[in-house]
Amino acid sequence: MEITKNFSSKVQKQDQLVTLPQNLIDQLSKVVGQEFLVLNEEEKADYAHDKTEDYFFLPALVVKPGSAEEVSHIMKICNQHKLPVTVRGAGTGLAGSALPTHGGLVLSMERFNRILNIDELNLQATVEPGVITEVFQQAVKEKGLFYPPDPASRGSCFLGGNLAQNSGGPKAVKYGVTRDYVLNLEVVLPTGEIIWTGANVLKNSTGYNLTQLMIGSEGTLGVITKIVFKLRGYPQKDVLMLIPFSTNEEACRAIAAIFTAGIQPSGMEFFERAAALHTLAYCEKVLHSPVATSFPDNMDAYLLCELDGNDEEVLMRDAERVMRVVEKFNAGEILFADSSAQKEELWKVRKNISPAVNWYTLTKSEDVVVPRGNLPKLVSGIKEIGKRYGFNTVCFGHLGDGNLHVNILKENISDYDWQTKIPEGIGEIFKLTVNLGGTLSGEHGIGIAKKPYMSLAVSEKNIELMRGIKKVFDPNNILNPGKIF
Repeated sequence: MEITKNFSSKVQKQDQLVTLPQNLIDQLSKVVGQEFLVLNEEEKADYAHDKTEDYFFLPALVVKPGSAEEVSHIMKICNQHKLPVTVRGAGTGLAGSALPTHGGLVLSMERFNRILNIDELNLQATVEPGVITEVFQQAVKEKGLFYPPDPASRGSCFLGGNLAQNSGGPKAVKYGVTRDYVLNLEVVLPTGEIIWTGANVLKNSTGYNLTQLMIGSEGTLGVITKIVFKLRGYPQKDVLMLIPFSTNEEACRAIAAIFTAGIQPSGMEFFERAAALHTLAYCEKVLHSPVATSFPDNMDAYLLCELDGNDEEVLMRDAERVMRVVEKFNAGEILFADSSAQKEELWKVRKNISPAVNWYTLTKSEDVVVPRGNLPKLVSGIKEIGKRYGFNTVCFGHLGDGNLHVNILKENISDYDWQTKIPEGIGEIFKLTVNLGGTLSGEHGIGIAKKPYMSLAVSEKNIELMRGIKKVFDPNNILNPGKIF
């Protein structure tokens, strides 16, 4: 039976500043212009939520600056008045990192949407944080260049949000995550100063690495207004295989064996049968784009294994090596995508798992990460925890680098249990993850959703150091307060 979401957005408990003094609004209006202020309640509601459960935090005001200088003026005003500021990108986050939990002002970066320069000689690009990830990828691809990080929401998420969460995606297993491609940042500090964090060079051993400190800080240390990325040459050929397995555990064991054999896939994506079924229904009923590829119904898990490069013969030899490895496990018949259309269709299934599961029912979305060899214990342990706490899960993700996405399904769980009992079960998942040598998040971040569990993975001394860094950057704690710790 299909279960659909039936809930209304609710304002969470918050120390919320609902209205601002008119003189403060007038000051901000002089900086950006009245047309770039959002005061209407209905319009502000668009900035009160993201993709995290049904969280809803209404800001007092939304401001849309268009330059670093405007951001600087805004931050100076807000710092003077100790007004909370939450920086927001496209609103695709899954940890509540960009939600205005303390009310105040939302600083929307949607006008920072320009690709300023693509330097083909030095394999660099300078962009603004409001550029959509896929738009940037296509722009550099037209010049034969490659920006690998590709989160599932790449068609809508902003590059600035990718930096805030240190996003990864399927190609991270071979090419690395967002932080591996950032050379330099223009940042406006909470006190209003504008700085560059590094230099536009490939090697830099000049003091502390402020660039890397900003990445993954979830908008708590500064406002990114320009990004300098390094790029790669675009791989010209790829091979994509769909490999079915009898169980989740068999698929996980096969993943480790593929890497042990010395094969380096450019993508190694896992999803269980439930994920496939929800996504096939979503593609047909919501996207009106049915999937023609058949997924064997006697198999419980699937791997999407991609190999890329510039030599087709080398790729085919590696594909044959993958086949020899998986023959040692309980795998079904391997499907080689025989056309660009079929490759796109298989990736469409993978990219739409998260929205498909959230279309099916409300979820709590986690993204734990462990060493690859511990994946079988992680997946089986999660299923056992679900049985004990009375919830079902859909598991999928970037298992090539040990990053598993776990969607806990609300289905028929009561609202009371959803808010009380289920978080205890999630805590058990995190404890299992840490015991297996892992940690709470590979790419979604901590935000507010995982904040209660930080002490499971991070020592009190570590948190004390983080608080100290936050205090140096943001002495009045105005920038994205209440996140991470």
